[in-house]
Amino acid sequence: IAHGYQKEIVGIMGENFTFPVQIDQKIVEIVWKKNKHKVAEWEYQNKPTYFGHLGNRSVLMENGSLTIVNLEKDDAGTYELVYWDSVKEHSLNFELVVLDSLPKPEINCSTSDGELVLKCTANFQASLNYTWKLSNNPHRSWNQELSIPLKNVDITTNATCIIKYSETERSSEISLIQCLP
Repeated sequence: IAHGYQKEIVGIMGENFTFPVQIDQKIVEIVWKKNKHKVAEWEYQNKPTYFGHLGNRSVLMENGSLTIVNLEKDDAGTYELVYWDSVKEHSLNFELVVLDSLPKPEINCSTSDGELVLKCTANFQASLNYTWKLSNNPHRSWNQELSIPLKNVDITTNATCIIKYSETERSSEISLIQCLP
């Protein structure tokens, strides 16, 4: 039996999560276990069977991938995928870590050296992607901070900071007029 290594993967509470499984062989049987307990099983030409508390929140596909709907904190744990092609058994192990749901970002602004500086912060356990969007400008900025020369500031403009992790986004908006001294 070839046992795969353990891969740590991260999901976010409240999101739908799919284990990153890529299997090229034709599969005749699949068993998913969480902490050694069976959660889903599929045999060739049958419908999948589900067990335990994931039963009404999981979807097993014939390519081996398992999706958990509306991820909860206690879905974290060690998952094992055991599958058989027509020749032998294979297994893959995953350590699923579930992070809190994404917070709403906070925007602070200040002026210095003739520039308006907008800073976006969010308290999260993993690194985030930050994007700025100005209502009067189609271009986006991909930084945690955004600087605009004061002479270019249009007080009717809104600035939006968008944070993204995995497939989840949150955003906050501020009107530039609030930032001016």
